[in-house]
Amino acid sequence: MAERQHQFSYEELLAHGRGELPGQLDARLPAPPMLMFDRITHIEAEGGAYGKGYVTAELDLHPGLWFFSCHFIGDPVMPGCLGLDALWQMTGFFLGWSGSHGRGRALGGEIKFTGQATIDKKLLEYRIDIKRHMRSPLPFGIATGTVKADGEVIYVAENLRVGLIPVE
Repeated sequence: MAERQHQFSYEELLAHGRGELPGQLDARLPAPPMLMFDRITHIEAEGGAYGKGYVTAELDLHPGLWFFSCHFIGDPVMPGCLGLDALWQMTGFFLGWSGSHGRGRALGGEIKFTGQATIDKKLLEYRIDIKRHMRSPLPFGIATGTVKADGEVIYVAENLRVGLIPVE
């Protein structure tokens, strides 16, 4: 097996969403504005909290991001569901990166909000730790995740579940 890449730039994530990243299987990231991170800073098949792999990613926050203008007028805050979606996106990306086939679908999880991503914050840091990865009969992953805003934990997620459905 060829050596896998362990970091991905924004341009590479966009190529992944279009299905154009060399060596990519059929799972794809969403395109902007639903792509919820600017780069994957590290991805590993081993290590992490459970020894089964992890992914870290970042999103640069700035006042021009689309969600700040509408959520909420006069009280801009990133919707919590978008941070949760980033963790699901990373879990699906991990499944495809590690060799599983199919199209990613979020299947559930539990989240606790302990803070907010507001317009004054500069950086969101995401991390998922893979708890379980099944390759068959349906590729499936379970992960825990955290989201930090300027170094402060603002979301904690448990049992994030993502499956890869067959490509027809």
